[in-house]
Amino acid sequence: MLSFLTVLPLGPPKRLVSCCGPALQDQLFRGLEAALGTTFSSEPLAPPPQPMILVISGPSGVGKDAVIKRLQEEREGIHFVVTATSRAMRPGEVDGKDYYFVSKEEFLTMIERDELLEYALVYGEYKGIPKQQIRDYMAKGCDIVLRVDIQGAATLRQILGESAVFIFLVAESEEALVKRLIHRKTETSDMLLVRVATAREEVKRMKNFDYVVVNAEGKLEEAVKQVESIIDAEKAKIHKRHVNI
Repeated sequence: MLSFLTVLPLGPPKRLVSCCGPALQDQLFRGLEAALGTTFSSEPLAPPPQPMILVISGPSGVGKDAVIKRLQEEREGIHFVVTATSRAMRPGEVDGKDYYFVSKEEFLTMIERDELLEYALVYGEYKGIPKQQIRDYMAKGCDIVLRVDIQGAATLRQILGESAVFIFLVAESEEALVKRLIHRKTETSDMLLVRVATAREEVKRMKNFDYVVVNAEGKLEEAVKQVESIIDAEKAKIHKRHVNI
């Protein structure tokens, strides 16, 4: 085992790197391989990152859509699963991009065919997550982002358990949240009252999530960076979350 050391120059003890030129360093490298009876692999020591499912939820008006849109712009390999819904399309929304807009009859057919990972009746309208989208994009190595309401998140927790990462998105205060809902101008005063009352109850369920991210007014970039940090931390874990859908 000492034969490979004979390539080193004689003299006072020195650090190997400082006393060896590139040729001698290469010879030392090969000598170490010979002494150990093996070759040093160039394969990565850390396991490759695995696709993950990120569930983003929170009360109406906290900016779930804005955070997800910016996340997709900032990070490659993110697929936002387009949810199917029976509600009417809002101004500015695009079918197939914001939601898949279907009739209630079509939605019920999807339920019968077991095509949905999760679905719920919210404010009188159906919303659901198509399974095949998730399978297809995870097979391509993409991380999956699901946008659901609090009820949907609770159902997904029962279905997916610890295999997905659950993030609760919240405004900086109740006052800020109510002002956002008013500014949207998409609900009647009666519906606003329902949404505010619902939001108060939903915030109490924050403890059922893995992480909480504050999306403060005018600080969208900070919220997105927090979500990215969560993704990076989860991918660096030794014990990964395994998804089976």
